[in-house]
Amino acid sequence: MLSKRLMDEMNLQIMYELASGHLYTAMEAYCASVNLEGFANWLKVQTEEERAHGRLFFDFINKMNGEAKIYGIEEPQGKYQSLLQVFQNGYEHEQFVTDRIYLLADIATEEKNHAAISFLKWFVDEQVEEESNFLGIIKKLELIGDNTSGLYMLDKELAARVYVPPTIAV
Repeated sequence: MLSKRLMDEMNLQIMYELASGHLYTAMEAYCASVNLEGFANWLKVQTEEERAHGRLFFDFINKMNGEAKIYGIEEPQGKYQSLLQVFQNGYEHEQFVTDRIYLLADIATEEKNHAAISFLKWFVDEQVEEESNFLGIIKKLELIGDNTSGLYMLDKELAARVYVPPTIAV
């Protein structure tokens, strides 16, 4: 059973996860518009991950005899000055999501909801990976600078990313 407070915050998290996917789709569109298909692919996979995260919260709420809700999401930023700005914005967004996950974990811990604590641990670990992935690309872009050969190689590397569904049981 979920408390009203935890259920309400998890329902907001569904919205934030879906909004993340929406944001990354807009970023994908920008990358595709400047012919960086590898970067676009990386963001497409990121979109799928975020949608799956939203589904995990949806399913968990329902499994805990709660009532999952879907809220509207705002139009994401779609114009960028550079590829570096795209990934800096993505990194900042993931830091926001991390703060949200920590809030949920704090509430679950405060309420001694062990099922929610167990569920949220996967997301705590996932956020370490999410932030690290964005930061790694930022560092590579900064290292590459204006080197078009380096950008081409990184684009090719990111084109190889494939979506792998989460391995968390709900």
